Amino acid sequence: MKKTIVFGALTALAVAGTLGFTTLTSAQGTDGTAAPAATDDSKQITIWRDPGCGCCDAYAEYMEANGYQVTRIDDRKFDERSVAVGVPQQGIGCHLAEIDGYYVSGLVPVEIIERLVTERPEIAGITLPGMPANAPGMAPAKTGTLKTYAFGEDGITVYSDE
Repeated sequence: MKKTIVFGALTALAVAGTLGFTTLTSAQGTDGTAAPAATDDSKQITIWRDPGCGCCDAYAEYMEANGYQVTRIDDRKFDERSVAVGVPQQGIGCHLAEIDGYYVSGLVPVEIIERLVTERPEIAGITLPGMPANAPGMAPAKTGTLKTYAFGEDGITVYSDE
């Protein structure tokens, strides 16, 4: 009887160990690193950028550090794409992004993007024109104020001045 109990306990441990190993490996990518967690649409962002733009890479890393899943697309004509989706010519930022149905042009701080996708205004998107030296991607962190504009069918308005 003792042998049966010991054998049963060893069998249970072996099965539990196999299940634990299977669960662990299925939560890893093929290279052994953790597999990416599923994300909601408001945390997925696509950025069209000039491939030589280092601030766009810094901005993408900033967004990733804030919990976003970023897809980078090299596009030397992102400015033409920007105008085609409604960004005013004088309001083009250093890249174009799309997030949860909105277009975002430039180095817009994450808190403003989060407000955009939470409030869901009836606009096409927002833009932070140019490459302000105090914007994320240009500076380690946003400093001072940045004026962000909304654009859409009703024209251009100030969306944020903070």
